[in-house]
Amino acid sequence: MIKNYFKIAWRNLVNNKTDSTINIIGLSIGMAACLLILEFVNYELSFDRFNKNAEDIYRVTNDRYQQGKLIQHGTITYSAVGPAMKADFPEVVDNTRVEPMGNPILSRGTNKFQTENSFAVDNEFLSIFSYPLLAGDEKTALLEPNDIILAESLARKIYSIRNNDYSSIIGTTIQIGTDSLPYKITGVCKDVPENSHLQFDLLYSYTTLYSGPNAYPQSKYDFTDSDFWHYIKLRHGTDYKALEAKFAAFSQRHFQGSKVSGNDEKFLLQPLTKAHLYSNYEYEIGKTGSSTAVWGMLIIATLIIIIAWVNYINLTTARSMNRAKEVGIRKVSGATRSQLIRQFLTESLLMNMVALAIAFILIFSFQASFNGLVDRSLSLSYLFSQPANGVDVKWIIIGGLLSGILVSGFYPAFVLSSFKPILVLKGKYSQSGKGVFLRKLLVTTQFAATVTLIIGSFIVYRQIDFINKQNLGVNLSQVAIIKPPMLSSFDSSFVIHETGFREALSAIPGVINAATSSRVAGDETPRAFNTHRTDQHTDLKLTIRNFGVDDGFFKLYGIPIVAGRNFSFSDYNADFHKLHNIVITESAVKSFEFASNDDALGKSISVFGSNWNIIGVVRDFHQKSLHFPMEPIMFFPTLGTYNVISVKLNTHDIGSTIAGIKSIYNSFFPGNLFDYYFLDDHYNALYKSDLLFGKIFALFAGFAIFIACLGLLGLSLFTTAQRTKEIGVRKVLGASVASIVFLLSKDFIKLIVISFLIASPVAWIVMHNWLEGFAYRIPISWWIFPAAGLLAFFIAIGTVSLRTVKAASTSPVTSLRSE
Repeated sequence: MIKNYFKIAWRNLVNNKTDSTINIIGLSIGMAACLLILEFVNYELSFDRFNKNAEDIYRVTNDRYQQGKLIQHGTITYSAVGPAMKADFPEVVDNTRVEPMGNPILSRGTNKFQTENSFAVDNEFLSIFSYPLLAGDEKTALLEPNDIILAESLARKIYSIRNNDYSSIIGTTIQIGTDSLPYKITGVCKDVPENSHLQFDLLYSYTTLYSGPNAYPQSKYDFTDSDFWHYIKLRHGTDYKALEAKFAAFSQRHFQGSKVSGNDEKFLLQPLTKAHLYSNYEYEIGKTGSSTAVWGMLIIATLIIIIAWVNYINLTTARSMNRAKEVGIRKVSGATRSQLIRQFLTESLLMNMVALAIAFILIFSFQASFNGLVDRSLSLSYLFSQPANGVDVKWIIIGGLLSGILVSGFYPAFVLSSFKPILVLKGKYSQSGKGVFLRKLLVTTQFAATVTLIIGSFIVYRQIDFINKQNLGVNLSQVAIIKPPMLSSFDSSFVIHETGFREALSAIPGVINAATSSRVAGDETPRAFNTHRTDQHTDLKLTIRNFGVDDGFFKLYGIPIVAGRNFSFSDYNADFHKLHNIVITESAVKSFEFASNDDALGKSISVFGSNWNIIGVVRDFHQKSLHFPMEPIMFFPTLGTYNVISVKLNTHDIGSTIAGIKSIYNSFFPGNLFDYYFLDDHYNALYKSDLLFGKIFALFAGFAIFIACLGLLGLSLFTTAQRTKEIGVRKVLGASVASIVFLLSKDFIKLIVISFLIASPVAWIVMHNWLEGFAYRIPISWWIFPAAGLLAFFIAIGTVSLRTVKAASTSPVTSLRSE
């Protein structure tokens, strides 16, 4: 019996080539697009779930409020917070601190090696997280000062490892940076998985921070210096929200934030599994993504596959009249309704299986291009092997496909099997009003989704275009950032030495000018708390961003000085405590309530326990992305071995210019590793998730529109075929081609108008919420909605007209002979 079902199903598929082709194309593209999106979604949702204790690990976050306003939503806090939480709350079974150490240079003999990223961590880090050691003892590897763990790829770069014998390098020593004391290798760990929000290739023992000649006492146990990241492990089954409720008393018990930073502080917990996608935090040290992009793509995937299945339902039920006699004869011959339902479900299954096979071919063909688009190493094998949110994905996908196949096949099977054989064989069968209404409802829903996607595409494109064209107040083009000379000694001669380096660079024909700074545009900048004017007795205490620059910084980046003067050579000193002049931005002038830019000159503010004289005011600029508002900034006249070097280049022969810069760099800073990147790439990376979302949104919205048009094409073919005789009669009676085209299209036009009315408010709500993530954003202009509606209208009418114009132009003799 089953064999017979499939034989008949295959025969119907082959005999109805047009319908079958439309259905298979729509379903295969829909399934391929859906599975590709699911690859991306599953990868993003898999972050940090490889940790065996992932559901019990949380990171401590810290919100700071100034005069009732949230001024910092960050991941950094005080070194004592984690240990104190473990001591105070039985729910906290373990904790570890993480302090970023940058990308130091390692030296082994005369060979030097650049690291990618490093952390100083407590030894408990190894038991809380699942970063297994290939060599070394997890319990003791990071207990002593100057103990380090290398990732396997870094270990292989430095040492000749044979037969994966990493134990051979345990106990050996290596130099890091300019530290005089050697570091002992106590472990080698597996390379960090790509889906870990923490990425490193070197781990220091945390005790290194507060031991030895370069000790940092505040890192041991302190409630005043907020420069540390904390992760805690809770007892399994703990309600972390209930624990959060106890943090207010915890804060009061150990310190009062308003006395430390001049701000009210609130500690919170974020589940580790949300750290990647839900990181709208400042001072992020992890690898972040966008929950908006992920859930937006998942919604699009759902819409695409639903649109494809709706097409199948519409086309199958629309052609039910063509199979009415077949059903009547089968019933007269003794076929039961259940047998007919099984037959038509088999047809649905076969159609979907053929489409799925083609979908797999499409995925394999375009996988590399899709991976390049999303900058991920994705595959179907990864999709089916990795759980998402603790659920086996392959069963979700298989269950979803089977459910869709059954649902899309059940209604046509129900309709077709319900025909009364006597009426059908007498020629008195006509389609039910309920069936026509359902098809109209499905088409309306389908095109409402399509119009929503078109509106969304318009708004996403305009916002991204706005970002690209926004005047940042700082010129980032053709600026190469040279990594700092971290292996050079910082002493009283360094100021002169670095000035000489800048002058030497200016002799290179391709170099316009150069400058040094502790930060560049796109970098997170530190905050200073409790800042206030010294010329007034006021309770106004502010928080202000700050970083160090040299005297060429403002000129290189095109930041105008609107009052006062720039830094001069006399403003600099190797001893930070002897510095006393600063430059501030216009936002800082307003924040400190000076009457004007000129009024601020000569005044002083108290920062870090010292008074600083304001010698200049510069125009505001966007230090961070447009997701964040501008903040007041103050600039110190500092030079240092950890300051990056900005070099403004002309566009002529950049390769030779970089080679010349490298030669001079090596002569001034021997022993350092020369490396560079371009600043516009660095800054644009801040919008990586937004740009990716825009590209994927536009691409798959296009697929959804195409599939919806396939459905309209199929329905228009059927409608035209059903009314062929009517068309011939109307033409004989003098009807024009235009009037017939309108007659055949008007039902579709009504449905498109209704779709537009449904889609517009939905699209406004969704896109308004997306734009809320930008401090600087476009308004949702009213004209976008009619423009999207007209585009959808012309797309639909163009699709329908492919058949209706041909039918209306056909000779009436031919039309009347067709029946």
